[in-house]
Amino acid sequence: MKPHYLTPLFSPRNVAVVGASDKPGSIGQAVFSNLLAGNFQGKLYPVNLNHKVVAGMPAVQSVRLIEGAVDLAVVTTALRALPGIVKDCGKKGVKAVLLAKEFSDSDQLEREILNESLSIARHYGIRVLGPNVLGLMRPVAGFNATNYSNRVRPGNLALVSQSSALCAAMLDWADGKSIGFSSVISVGEALDVDFGEILDFLVADNFTQGILLHVHHIHDARRFMSAMRAAARTKPVVVIKSGRFEDSVTGVTHSSNLVASGDVFDSALSRAGVLRVNTIAQLFTAAKVLAANYRVQGRRLAIVTNGIGPGVLAADSTYTYGVELAQLSPATIELLDEVLPRNWSHGNPLDIIGDASPARFRTAVKACLDDPGVDGVLVIFTPQSGTDHLTTAQLMVGLQREASKPLFLSWLGEAKVSESRELFSKAKCAHFSAPEFAIEVFRNLANYHHNQQLLLQTPGPLGGRQEPADAERARRVVNRALKEGRNVLSERESKEVLAAFKIPVNPTHLARNEDEAVQLAQKNGYPVVLKIDSPDIIYKSDVGGVELNIANEASLRQAFADIVGRARTLRPDAHIEGVSVQPMRKRRFARELMVGVTHDTSFGPVITFGAGGIAVEIMQDRALGLPPLNSYLVNSMIDKTRIGKILGAFKNLPPIDRQELEAVLLHVSEMVCEMPEIREMDINPLVADERGVIALDARIIVEKARPDRRNYRHMAIMPYPTRMVKNAKLTDGTDVIIRPVRPEDADMQQQFVRNLSEESRYNRYMSSIKQLSQTMLVRFTQLDYDREMALAMTRVDEAGKEEQLAVARFITDPDNESCEFALEVADRWQGRGIGFILMSALFDAARDQGLAVMRGEVLAGNKGMLKLMHKLGFKVEPHPEDRALTIVAKALADEAPQAAGN
Repeated sequence: MKPHYLTPLFSPRNVAVVGASDKPGSIGQAVFSNLLAGNFQGKLYPVNLNHKVVAGMPAVQSVRLIEGAVDLAVVTTALRALPGIVKDCGKKGVKAVLLAKEFSDSDQLEREILNESLSIARHYGIRVLGPNVLGLMRPVAGFNATNYSNRVRPGNLALVSQSSALCAAMLDWADGKSIGFSSVISVGEALDVDFGEILDFLVADNFTQGILLHVHHIHDARRFMSAMRAAARTKPVVVIKSGRFEDSVTGVTHSSNLVASGDVFDSALSRAGVLRVNTIAQLFTAAKVLAANYRVQGRRLAIVTNGIGPGVLAADSTYTYGVELAQLSPATIELLDEVLPRNWSHGNPLDIIGDASPARFRTAVKACLDDPGVDGVLVIFTPQSGTDHLTTAQLMVGLQREASKPLFLSWLGEAKVSESRELFSKAKCAHFSAPEFAIEVFRNLANYHHNQQLLLQTPGPLGGRQEPADAERARRVVNRALKEGRNVLSERESKEVLAAFKIPVNPTHLARNEDEAVQLAQKNGYPVVLKIDSPDIIYKSDVGGVELNIANEASLRQAFADIVGRARTLRPDAHIEGVSVQPMRKRRFARELMVGVTHDTSFGPVITFGAGGIAVEIMQDRALGLPPLNSYLVNSMIDKTRIGKILGAFKNLPPIDRQELEAVLLHVSEMVCEMPEIREMDINPLVADERGVIALDARIIVEKARPDRRNYRHMAIMPYPTRMVKNAKLTDGTDVIIRPVRPEDADMQQQFVRNLSEESRYNRYMSSIKQLSQTMLVRFTQLDYDREMALAMTRVDEAGKEEQLAVARFITDPDNESCEFALEVADRWQGRGIGFILMSALFDAARDQGLAVMRGEVLAGNKGMLKLMHKLGFKVEPHPEDRALTIVAKALADEAPQAAGN
């Protein structure tokens, strides 16, 4: 992979400081002094219009007068001079500019100057960080282009902050805790370089082992999510969010009214596999613990103590922090009964009595660690008569080294236990002055594990398992409404859209008068439900627009007149189509649910699930999910809600058909992926029981959208690219399918690698591996389709099982303009046109993503493939050092003439 295109900004070798000064208190003086004091090994060039010498170094009046090359220009001068400075930088060939200046967004003149400067920068291909930034630091390289005056230690954490003031506070806090940084990046307004690009750089940075983010707002949610997911796969990422009160979710449906932007942001972070915290202390504590490779597999905590009081208080804290007290297994209880005093607590928390010896502590803690129902152990030591704090601490350090589960140690007191705490610090054990701090960290680790599981979810297509949706039918309904100038679909229209996506709905028919209503009721059978039909009335019950359980004609005629009369009285402005007639669904064991869609300004469509019915806003019981969803994500949403607890067998209620409920949420996910026109939606109530689910009422809000369905630009996460699935035929007549790789292909991919010859495996993976590690398997099958692609060629063998014949993949460079690609073909399938067919499909996928440069050796000597690439508009860059592809390249060249004939 070539160097990141932001390397001149974040790791420069030659730096010019425009506005470098000797004037005390000026930004130019502070920045240039910090660069000199930091022992930066690159070249520094002061630029000053009025002085020939700055800090004892010769200065020039313009960047263009610098003799050597310049990677980065740090601008500290007045904003009015910025356009000229950027133009000089462009003519000099400078690749990056850091605006270490404040600017007022409310000042129209300053805004115009800044916009002009950014336009000039884009013309010359200059990337700009800022404005309103503290600056930029690389403590591991002695580079400090900031006006921050205190010490910053080198370390392995990267800090990225949108607020200069908060960034300074974090640095001061970290210094007091002896925490160091690989990079400190103040983003500011982020008018050009944004979080997504910065994260991409930090993912590839070998000095960075963990990433800390302070976020206030984001500009490009797709890039942000894609970069966050890429970072979280390899390095722990911890986020603190400000501005939660600034609600960017607005709308008219219940789904929108129940959702705040902070909730959506939390859901997005969870899906990205990162950890959200609320305070600066939590930010650094979580980062240190994660960087030390502490991990848990769940939220079940065992507490071992020699004081029942602290143990009970700690147990109370588990409830506060949402941590589960582990239920010890019968085998563990039996073991502890044999070795502990008779009056031990016989449960969790484990009170092993005040005079507990070091050996008794070790026995109890070891039993808990060995219990499969325990994910972590908190040990609380209270210094009492007969106890030995230091020996107990030494045994805990030894136990942690041999255990696969984490220990959290809290030695209560100060002077008496100080030696034990020093031991814990030297051994890098997780120790805390108070048990509640340990429980909070355990909770964060459990949340991180949960979010990492969400990160691994790459929803595949619904096709194959479900009847395909009729998206065109749904679009006709939506387009008709938009053509008529309407954004609100009627209940009938909304249900027609849902039905097109295979969501069960209660049949709804329009009656424009009483006679038509009677005819419909007689046709469908009594009892029926009448509802006012008006695109202008969202909440029908607010105008008395619903009558239930109508059993005969006389009641129907009266109800019809009453509904229309009330609606015209309370909403004289509303256009009334008539009254809809629906069968009255009586389900004895039904639960009323709600499924909705809302729209977030940054992250696009968001799916909500929770309790439905008339009390939906009072109960506030809902969970959020960013589409696309799969079964794991759907069930995770359901289980988060209170209503989810009574969907199984509950008292006299039989369990609902959970599979049908799951299918509805999956179809809603498919609907919002395929229809960017859908802005909001409510299905309320969605009735669920043992016989299935059915939407009794629904409302959809739409708006005109850009025709970008191919790349799903309305979504924060790229869905499975179903459009790339295609059939093909090999030169020997074998029917094959070419499709993007899915997570469930892991076993097939592993078998494919096992079947490769030793020579092929060595040439591809540069080692004599027999099979892929679990980490590599996840990496190859759980893809972010927005920045990478893997196309598998498969066939159905004689036993009806899918077999992988070959796979071609590319990984996009951070510049989103070029990529590296590779091809693997099973040894026994060589020479049948596979390489040409599969690479042609991969080139098409790369072109679809806007890539122009592809690097790899597959093209060596293959004139037909080179001709195809040039025809598609690609620039071909050879990759001579990539020995992994030479064998495949030769095989492809051999089969090219035969394949080209197809």
